[in-house]
Amino acid sequence: MKLQGYSYRLVKANQEADSENVGVQLGRYCIAKNIPVHKAAEVFKVSRMTIYTWFTGQSAPHKKRAEKIKEALIKAKFSV
Repeated sequence: MKLQGYSYRLVKANQEADSENVGVQLGRYCIAKNIPVHKAAEVFKVSRMTIYTWFTGQSAPHKKRAEKIKEALIKAKFSV
């Protein structure tokens, strides 16, 4: 697997995290499409650290933001 901008540790933590968490799903999408963390942070108006915690399942987005993420993943035709 070619990781480019993502560390092996982050990718592994994302793969092991609960796939029901929309933040983890967002992480899988961004990793698959090689979308930088800072871009995801800009789009969802949060810090990069918040994105990392979502990607690894350490935290989950609040309800309103989670809905926006689900909509974005659906538009991207990524399974949610």
